[in-house]
Amino acid sequence: MNTYDVIRKPIITEKATMASEAGAVVFEVSIDANKPQIKSAVEELFGVKVKAVNTSITKGKTKRFRGQLGRRKDVKKAYVTLEPGNTIDVTTGL
Repeated sequence: MNTYDVIRKPIITEKATMASEAGAVVFEVSIDANKPQIKSAVEELFGVKVKAVNTSITKGKTKRFRGQLGRRKDVKKAYVTLEPGNTIDVTTGL
């Protein structure tokens, strides 16, 4: 799996901003990516040392669109904790 396939985009929310104060960055990742793949992709793309990776899967909601039932996709988030002294600025592009 390519590194750009593993990491889709950074997540910038209030909770992610509070996590960044503790040295963590939140990314949306591929649903079938595992923790070692996420760790190596972040280290390769951003040139930082990763301390830990925690993941969570948010199940997609059932919604209505023009009267038809539909379902949003499942999303996997990775909370990447960085070693002290390393930072990632997610506001800039890759």
